Amino acid sequence: MSQTRLLLMHCLSPLHAGTGQGVGLIDLPIAREKSTNLPCLPGSSLKGALRARCEDEALRKMVFGPDTSRADEHSGSAHFSDMTLLFLPVRSVYGTFAWATSPYVLRRLARDLGDLGLQGAPARVPGLDTTADALVAGEGSRLLSSAESMVILEDLDLKARPSKEVGEWAAWLGLRLFPETLPQSAEWRAALNSQMVLLHDDTFSYLLETATDVTARIRIDEKTRTVADGALWYEESLPVESVLWGVLVASAVAQGRNGDKSSPATVLQSLERLTDGLVQLGGNATVGRGMARLQMVEG
Repeated sequence: MSQTRLLLMHCLSPLHAGTGQGVGLIDLPIAREKSTNLPCLPGSSLKGALRARCEDEALRKMVFGPDTSRADEHSGSAHFSDMTLLFLPVRSVYGTFAWATSPYVLRRLARDLGDLGLQGAPARVPGLDTTADALVAGEGSRLLSSAESMVILEDLDLKARPSKEVGEWAAWLGLRLFPETLPQSAEWRAALNSQMVLLHDDTFSYLLETATDVTARIRIDEKTRTVADGALWYEESLPVESVLWGVLVASAVAQGRNGDKSSPATVLQSLERLTDGLVQLGGNATVGRGMARLQMVEG
């Protein structure tokens, strides 16, 4: 028997979940799905970060499994999928920035919601006719130009129109991403409603390549106090305000030779405590990267 949860992650600082050395212009790119090019955070990174926060040795062993030296004893009770990008924050001429997503991303999220048994999610994902179109949540969208119904993201001028379905998705996700327990939750839900935009899949794919953070990093030579020889590199990150989602499964796994089983409810209660507050994910923790907030949504 197992229990499942939807995991939502809101990045409060740029997130660098790297893949090692790159082969292009960016020396340290972020992790992406091979087939879709969507940025992601590997489930192993999330599991490792939460495991490091767990100070109770017995609980850590039950939830995440024994240490590597005893890994053959039993597996952990918590199973994490990769976290996949849901909203990419994109610079906007109006409204500061847009929470951008695409029909493919929402359809994929809807598929996971159905598998998790989450009720009340919007039933329909609207489509777009051309790459020059965009859908916003309503007439009160902060992204719309005052003169005409245009959304200007980076160097893209898009013809926008309100969509009831986009408004329903913004409302449903806002309630779960910004619950009442958070400070100023109503203001943040209103911001998501007024700054969410649905883009054509091809337009979104273009922004996935051009709208991420790329930072030049250097290492200083201690003697000369200048850049060390060969110590200049370019590093990619997901921007602050990015939102990702994933799936968590808590199962009853037999532990040890006596066959004791963990309770899925106990595992989920433990993970709720471990995900409370800020969690550091990905690399470059000492320079403030990867600070995020996690929300577990019951299925």
